[in-house]
Amino acid sequence: MPKEAKPQNFVISLKGIRNQFGDQILHNHLDLDIRKGEVLGIVGGSGTGKSVLMRTIVGLNQKAAGTIKILGQDVDQVSQTELGVLRQRMGVLFQDGALFSSLTVSQNIEAVINEHTKLPAQFVREVAALKIALAGLPIEAGGKYPSELSGGMRKRAGIARALALDPDILFLDEPTAGLDPIGAAQFDSLIAKLQDTLGLTVVMITHDLDSLHAICNRIGVLLDKKIKVGTIIELTKEADPWIKEYFGGPRGRAATRSHD
Repeated sequence: MPKEAKPQNFVISLKGIRNQFGDQILHNHLDLDIRKGEVLGIVGGSGTGKSVLMRTIVGLNQKAAGTIKILGQDVDQVSQTELGVLRQRMGVLFQDGALFSSLTVSQNIEAVINEHTKLPAQFVREVAALKIALAGLPIEAGGKYPSELSGGMRKRAGIARALALDPDILFLDEPTAGLDPIGAAQFDSLIAKLQDTLGLTVVMITHDLDSLHAICNRIGVLLDKKIKVGTIIELTKEADPWIKEYFGGPRGRAATRSHD
């Protein structure tokens, strides 16, 4: 991967972002450029606003200052219709899938497609079945309700729904949380395969050091209300105590050894 990407290859560009709630400022003068086709992991200590940053990018949280460009378009300068189209080009997997409990897996996916398109019902059902297969679920999972699925299967169902509108960018919020090591490794493999097959840009909030080593091209560390981005090798050379402990502590060293 080139050391410096050209501006047109940034699918997301944040400049001078400030997020605050009352007097509490979570992010201030935060800049972040996300490259097309990369898997970017985002880490940080408790209270650094990892999920808030993701929600700000996808439009679920209103920033206090700064600019956000998605696929080259400033979200504050486009019409509501254009903004809606941009939002459709982003898929989100929230923790535990965040599926509608009263709908089957297929119906969860179909609801997203029906909200944004006027496609025939039979075609929508076929698209939903394709997304279920892409997420690595058996076809019969489409007829099940979220409560009938294991935690890992619910996450895969959430991925299927996130892919419903063929997004360019996929956001994942703690995708391997709650999974056993085998299930987490399988989920990492799924994300890597989807990224490669579909040409996705993936932004992943995670504490899972194995995931960071296995599938992330770069990692962004939220620190002092800003974000520092680099490869794992680059970050391990940082002098900051939190970064040194995170990547150089016992768990970080174990994850490094397992992926050498």
